[in-house]
Amino acid sequence: MSRIAYVDGQFVPHRQASVHVEDRGFQFGDSIYEVWSVRQGKLLDEDGHFSRLERSLAELQIENPRSRASYRLVIRDLLRRNRIRDGLIYLQVSRGVARRNHAFPHHPVPPTLVLTAKSVDVDKAEAQAALGIAIITLEDIRWGRCDIKTVNLLPNVLAKQSAVEAGAGEAWLIDRDGNVTEGSSSNAWIVTANGVLVTRPADNSILCGITRMRVFQCAKSLGFLVEERAFSLEEARLARESFITSASTFVTPVVKIDDQIIGNGAPGLMALALRSTYFKQN
Repeated sequence: MSRIAYVDGQFVPHRQASVHVEDRGFQFGDSIYEVWSVRQGKLLDEDGHFSRLERSLAELQIENPRSRASYRLVIRDLLRRNRIRDGLIYLQVSRGVARRNHAFPHHPVPPTLVLTAKSVDVDKAEAQAALGIAIITLEDIRWGRCDIKTVNLLPNVLAKQSAVEAGAGEAWLIDRDGNVTEGSSSNAWIVTANGVLVTRPADNSILCGITRMRVFQCAKSLGFLVEERAFSLEEARLARESFITSASTFVTPVVKIDDQIIGNGAPGLMALALRSTYFKQN
């Protein structure tokens, strides 16, 4: 069965899905996106992702083309048409189609809305989490509003490609002060020698991950101590444990940073406990 996409009110075969050449998302990256994980037909952290979607649109002054109820109907139908039980939903909204000009269109135009869906191999993802991943570190060259989930992802793409070429699963980005901001497509966490979970505060330098916020709840339910503060690359290399969080990786242990083995080189117990609890609480 061909994959089906949703473009501006119509379900169309994936291969035929398209937007106008002068769509501002295509020409300027004037667009935001959101991603939900789907497990057994259910959207994980559903409301958190909708809230972030609404915030991103508001920050860029883009009209929200649908209500939450309308989005839910479209997503449910998209999952049904693609026969997906475990997968990902991708949603993108651009400012719309207008004659090319850096400034916003003089007269408002309808936003462009696109949704796609794909299946994921749950067993493969679980096997990866059981082994852990290696990461590399790179200079953070992104813009100053990483808190908005825009499609301006070229620095992230280059970082992820560097990780792939190095045989790593992710790249962590380092700011001018030598501190870790986040991964190319994930939030970064460490566990100190004293067993404290540490992750960077959700300021403009990182995307406030919805999975990240859920992990705070999981940690609280397990009695773990959590600190939101900057941590250096050196502190990360000396950590007892490390892991990443995102809507597609959930909680995935990090076992190596550059050439430094983390802990005993195996996924940490706290990371694995948080991953298990995340699924139980969702």
